[in-house]
Amino acid sequence: MNGGAVRVSVFGKTDLGRTRDHNEDTFLVADLSTGNASLQAEVRHHEIGARGSLFMVADGMGGAAAGELASAMAADLIYRHLATAWATDTDSSPDQFAHRLREAVELANQQIYTYAREHPDVRGMGTTVTAAGMFGSDLYLTQIGDSRAYLVRGTDAVQLTKDQSLMQRLVDAGELTVDEAEQSERRNIILQALGPDPRIKVDLPTSRSGGAIP
Repeated sequence: MNGGAVRVSVFGKTDLGRTRDHNEDTFLVADLSTGNASLQAEVRHHEIGARGSLFMVADGMGGAAAGELASAMAADLIYRHLATAWATDTDSSPDQFAHRLREAVELANQQIYTYAREHPDVRGMGTTVTAAGMFGSDLYLTQIGDSRAYLVRGTDAVQLTKDQSLMQRLVDAGELTVDEAEQSERRNIILQALGPDPRIKVDLPTSRSGGAIP
């Protein structure tokens, strides 16, 4: 931060890994003030403008090409809503930014759900999503599923999100330890994703002026 301005330096990369023959991950970096969603130099290093910036990762599921399609749709739909409804909104307050971000995630879920019902070959497809919206000096973080967000400062990493998973629920209830949950055969069962259900619950904690997200 310099003189009240927040500068972004960011890059994203996705890797196929060793067990799959296709990648179901999608990431997106967007300067919402200029309408530029790319990894060109002007987006990798930019100053947060009047309409903020968006950073997102989605991990698809559903087998074959369904997961890849779901994650790509999520990134496109969430960005497109912010690039239209938010970019032209007469109310440019922080509360409205948060509202539009939550709205974008909810609309993406509805459209992925509808698409899957209309196309039996991808029935049941879905995707996690973790999206960070930077507006002014505030960070808005939303998560569906178990793609984690961390705050890294120096050598310290703090997990900001809590997995929306069966194992996390059992850990919270005191029925399993963290180590037991990590070894469980059910560790990949998540309780929410974009697409499988018509409605989702979107949590949107906020970090103001560099403070910790609750």
